[in-house]
Amino acid sequence: MGTAEHTLLRLATAGSVDDGKSTLVGRLLHDCKAILADQIAHVKTVSEARGGDFDFALLTDGLRAEREQGITIDVAYRYFATDKRSFILADCPGHVQYTRNTVTGASTADVVIILVDARHGVLEQTRRHLAVAGLLRVPHVVLAVNKIDLVNYDEAVYTGIAKEVGQLADQLGIADLRAIPVSALVGDNIVTPSTATAWYDGPTLLDVLENANGRTDTSAQPLRFPVQYVIRPQTDDEYRDYRGYSGTVASGTVNVGDPVIVLPAGRRTSIAGIDRPVVSATATAVAERPTAVAGEAVTVRLADDIDVARGSVIVAAESSPGTRRELSATVCWLSDRPLTVGARLLIKHTTTTAQAIVTKIAGVLDLATLGVIDAAGLDLNDIGKVQLKIAAPLAADPYSSNNITGSFLLIDAHDGWTLAAGMIDDEEGELL
Repeated sequence: MGTAEHTLLRLATAGSVDDGKSTLVGRLLHDCKAILADQIAHVKTVSEARGGDFDFALLTDGLRAEREQGITIDVAYRYFATDKRSFILADCPGHVQYTRNTVTGASTADVVIILVDARHGVLEQTRRHLAVAGLLRVPHVVLAVNKIDLVNYDEAVYTGIAKEVGQLADQLGIADLRAIPVSALVGDNIVTPSTATAWYDGPTLLDVLENANGRTDTSAQPLRFPVQYVIRPQTDDEYRDYRGYSGTVASGTVNVGDPVIVLPAGRRTSIAGIDRPVVSATATAVAERPTAVAGEAVTVRLADDIDVARGSVIVAAESSPGTRRELSATVCWLSDRPLTVGARLLIKHTTTTAQAIVTKIAGVLDLATLGVIDAAGLDLNDIGKVQLKIAAPLAADPYSSNNITGSFLLIDAHDGWTLAAGMIDDEEGELL
């Protein structure tokens, strides 16, 4: 995985119910000394009252409903740090009905830790979570073969699971997969190497996390700046003629003087200024900057007075994606309501919301074979390929080249529920 390039790493956990995700996260936080002493004392008291050993899962299952059911039902974000780097961890639920939460947690992750119970091997949820990781193009996937102590530290069990998952990863296009035999309960190979797995000479889980690279730096990619808000102060002071366009730089770098195109109108202009507010105890002023990079929230001014509104996208003149009214995309269907051809929905793409209609359902991913099979519709947790016709032109890229301008949400126009997370396909339109 190379050497860590950034101090912050985003990671997510995934796996089937009872694979030990919460226990693993609790063990990781405990052994990294990221848990307060009073919280440890409380968990110890509760565990003893239940007549059992220290329950590391109680360190992470924070919702009352989770504790009562004994399962994780929502994405819990944890923040911790070691001497080498800081982490944001998304502990995702394992139950199949909460796959939508796994999609949420993995969508921004640099590393996804997929747990497999050594006693049960690869299950359908394992395949589903691998497919989600491949679909979202998560840079690194760690296979934690958990509860290795319950199979007497059998190397053959670990090797068999690692080989099967490795073959699945190859099919799904997952470039970096690392398998580790662990016991979250005992602590084997989580933070310190285990003497019980003498046959394993690889890194511990923490070693992998501390040395993993993050997602590719998007500041070198073509400029994409979705406009969130048009600023016109309407005051009588020095800003009375001010007209700026606020948003977050999705990718690339923007400099004063750069030639740009405003989509969907297609008008050419250049960047006249880049501003960020400076807030003091007495007033708020505007500070001009020569440049801004991906991830920064700024306000840009343009050299020409052209029509720009929320939903417009300012792009580099030499690398415009153009606009499209029809999309071929892969979607994770997140709703109990099935999707059928002809469905009328809203599509939320960057800062644009437009009406859309499903013109075709091209297939659904068969988790058993990882092939694409014909389907008349998509049901909850299905991963499928659809074609959409959009009422307004979108400045969109393939997800493979830009995960912000290449992704979207499908929303129910009547009640506002999120129905699907979508990734725009390359021209060849492969499912994964």
